[in-house]
Amino acid sequence: MMQRLVQFALTQRILVVVSAIAIALGGLWAFGRLPIDAFPDISVPQVRVIVKAPGLSPVEVEQRITRPIEIEMQGIPRKEMLRSLTKYALSVVTVDFEEGTDIYWARQQVTERLNQVWGDMPDGAQGGLAPITTPLGEAFMFTVEGEGYTNQELRTVLDWTVRPRLMSVDGVAEVNALGGLVRSFEVQIQPSRMQAFGLSINEVVDAIQKSNRNAGGDRVVRNNEVLLVRTIGQIQSIEDLASISIRTSSNDPESGGVPILVSDVADVRVSSMTRFGGVSKDAKGEHVQGLVLTRLGANSLITVSKVKETLAQIAPSLPPGVSVVPFYDRTDLINRAVTMVRNALGMACALVVLVLLVFMGNLRGAVTVAVVLPMAVLGTFLAMNSLGMTANLMSLGGLVIAIGILVDPAVVVVENIQSQLSQPVAGASKLNLIYRAVLEVATPVVSGTAIIVIVFLPILSLSGLEGRMFAPLAETIVVALIVAVAFALVLIPVLSSLLLKSGGSDENALIRRLKKIHSPLVNWALRHRVLAFTLPMLLLVPTGFLFSLIGGEFIPTLKEGTIVVQTAKLPTISLERSIEMDGRIQAAIMASPEVQHVVSRLGSDELRLDPMGLHESDHYLVTAPESEWTVNSEEELIDQLRQNLEAIPGVSFGFTQPIEMRTSEMMTGVTAQLAVKLFGTDLAELNSLSERIESAIATTPGGVDVKRARLSGQTYLEINMDHTAMARLGLRVEDVNQLIEAAVAGQQVTQVIEGARRTPVMIRYQETSRDSVESLRSLLVDTPVGSKVLLSSIAEILEVDGPVQLGHENSMRNVVIQANVDGRDIVGFVEELKRKIAAEIPMPPGYFVEFGGQFENQQRAAGRLAMVIPLALGLIFLILFSTFRSLRQAFLILANIPFAVIGGVAALYFSGLYMSVPASVGFITLLGTALLNGIVMVSYFNQLRDGGTPLEEAVRQGSARRLRPVLMTAVTTALGLLPILVATGPGSEVQRPLAVVVVGGLITSTIITLVVLPALYASIERRSSARPTAGALA
Repeated sequence: MMQRLVQFALTQRILVVVSAIAIALGGLWAFGRLPIDAFPDISVPQVRVIVKAPGLSPVEVEQRITRPIEIEMQGIPRKEMLRSLTKYALSVVTVDFEEGTDIYWARQQVTERLNQVWGDMPDGAQGGLAPITTPLGEAFMFTVEGEGYTNQELRTVLDWTVRPRLMSVDGVAEVNALGGLVRSFEVQIQPSRMQAFGLSINEVVDAIQKSNRNAGGDRVVRNNEVLLVRTIGQIQSIEDLASISIRTSSNDPESGGVPILVSDVADVRVSSMTRFGGVSKDAKGEHVQGLVLTRLGANSLITVSKVKETLAQIAPSLPPGVSVVPFYDRTDLINRAVTMVRNALGMACALVVLVLLVFMGNLRGAVTVAVVLPMAVLGTFLAMNSLGMTANLMSLGGLVIAIGILVDPAVVVVENIQSQLSQPVAGASKLNLIYRAVLEVATPVVSGTAIIVIVFLPILSLSGLEGRMFAPLAETIVVALIVAVAFALVLIPVLSSLLLKSGGSDENALIRRLKKIHSPLVNWALRHRVLAFTLPMLLLVPTGFLFSLIGGEFIPTLKEGTIVVQTAKLPTISLERSIEMDGRIQAAIMASPEVQHVVSRLGSDELRLDPMGLHESDHYLVTAPESEWTVNSEEELIDQLRQNLEAIPGVSFGFTQPIEMRTSEMMTGVTAQLAVKLFGTDLAELNSLSERIESAIATTPGGVDVKRARLSGQTYLEINMDHTAMARLGLRVEDVNQLIEAAVAGQQVTQVIEGARRTPVMIRYQETSRDSVESLRSLLVDTPVGSKVLLSSIAEILEVDGPVQLGHENSMRNVVIQANVDGRDIVGFVEELKRKIAAEIPMPPGYFVEFGGQFENQQRAAGRLAMVIPLALGLIFLILFSTFRSLRQAFLILANIPFAVIGGVAALYFSGLYMSVPASVGFITLLGTALLNGIVMVSYFNQLRDGGTPLEEAVRQGSARRLRPVLMTAVTTALGLLPILVATGPGSEVQRPLAVVVVGGLITSTIITLVVLPALYASIERRSSARPTAGALA
């Protein structure tokens, strides 16, 4: 097959060149169409059910809402994980599905099961499915600001001017509004007036609802013309609302009864809805914030660009002096990440071309090889577009990593072509020499590339977050390698026939000098074969020791460029006091000159997508350019901020980043690196055990930002009804519940339509009638016979302590203690913590602890690789055996693996990096490169022996002949990774361990390939009197 392929290329050279140009143009076109993002889509198919239940405690919400929904969701096919969070008046149930599940099918399944239990939900419960978005969905955040405007006016601008326009942008899933005051009309009931008129609150509600309607009266025909009849009765203004008649002062209006108006029993005013959160900025008080969520699968770069264009179009229609001020724009991260990768790609290409010029010895040969680089890259872009891949940090990073490897097949092919052309054979044409040269190396080139492709299969087998993160990298490398090999076997022979000349030396002065160094080393190894093999073997012992000292982690922290400070206060804190404390926190943060602005978000948002309590806040930092910092790194800035915040009493805090926070929350339900999950049933026992675990984490070296989900500390006013007393009066529980809801919480009875705006109408008692325990005891309850009784006569009001929130995982109650790890590896930290918990905190029967977060991901990835890599090695061995038809030679090439690991482990240890998923990918990449060099070397030994050259002479000649391609392969790969080693942009932290391992391993594996492998080949082949009959190059 390869013979026909090469023969076709050399006989159809014009067609090959035209096809290559077409592919290059197609690649340029495809790159312009590739969706661009900072990171791959790492979201799992996830559906969230959010149910609001005003007035219900966490325990009641758990019993009446969360558990019924969980029970119904347990039977959903392809469900992978079910967890829930229950808070006061709120239930959030999250269903994770298996990878590859269609999100719309998943939402349909959840909707069907939710409908089956919705009839059992308590009265007043409302909610449904959260919008389709991802952890990367929070793409654009802004504040609406204007001098001289109230927060209610600014919130109205956001709700009714800005938000509707942004919702129409393609790719936007939702625009969440936070902070400010939502405008409402409030009917504040005066209980004394109600009592004087003998009215009940239900009569007021009924009157308002019935006075806010339009109706149709069909039609009237006049002179063959149809007039449509309609009545206009809707409330148009606050004056209309106040003028509504409830009833007359007499049951007989004709007797002169006086109408009782709403204004007679209540104060009607413009007010605001009850708030569950707030936004403040720069220690200057409250603000209004908008948050744009992009839809799952949308191109974030394009979507955010359209959002900015729409905001520019909206600007002229905003009230004078009002402006939209962005403070978080994820396209900044995308642009910085893509720029970093592009620069690294350009630098890698330049370095590889420089190596080619130095080693090839002539410009024509270097140009011939170098052409493969842009062709392979453009061909890869074309394939990525066809496969529906995105251009992101990992997929483009795969190209950077592969740059040095992409030229390897072309290097081997061109080097052998130059060798053949430098020693012309009588009667053989130039095309014939090129044909023979390509065929000589075609099999080892294809086999070596196939092996590199195979070594990346373990990465493609990864599941979970690590699989979604690194699969694009492996896919891009595999595609690029296949494209590069195709060009090496088809395009390179054609270019060689056009550019390379026959005759002349194919070596330059550098190669001759290197051979003078290399040849004595090979001769020494052939004379001292045991010693040559023993010395590297002895290095395996200290390598194992060094490896035991290297800590482990999941993935190095990605520096997004935006710091988020998470704070928690006492659970009983009021909204106003919490906002005030956020101002103090902002002032402490802005004491660092690197911080220009701080936007703080506390409590829950309007959609309840981020169900924080009033005591919890996220502070988004806008920092100055790093060139203006007075500290040297982000780590130093965080240490400085931590010192500033420790001076504020009653506040616990932690540090994270926007995407990191949402990713951790998506995977484990928490926003930190480590989640210690304690499972059990009794709340008191869980609370006690979790406190001890929290203390154990905080006292373990490396544990920082420790935060425990509180199971107590929230004070509730419980109104315990006396059913016997109520029965004597003919009262029902519903009667009291309706009174408390309307009088204390407030009840929305209707809404006023003002153009495009909708203003809710709320009814509640005046504040003095509901602001204390005594005022609640004095509330009057209407009985069926028309009399009124005090609430205190039929119920007891108590202050009790209760849980702040309740968590479940797979329907089991749990409490989560979260923490970050600083200054050490997370694997070592967890192992020490496990021992401490086992020794100091005995678990009662039915209680147990699990470790989640990054540690769980790291353990899953390590377990998967430990299972898959041996299978890949077995497949590689089969390829080697089928290539060489020799068990000895197959094992000989595989023997290069442990020696390559020596350099990789040493480089990882001395660089201070941890063993992680990227480092594992580095070892996998190193494995393929090391095996490729071994294949090239052994193949040429076999060629020479097949030609009749004696064994040791074949080893000496082959080692010298293959010195250049082996060195070029190693140097181009290493220098291709150099830009990643020195890069500082977003994502470089993830790719650096990979580059360190490959560069370090290439040093030792190249030495072994050039010096030790020839000696080992001579030793094992001395026992064989004849070559295998079906050699690789036959």
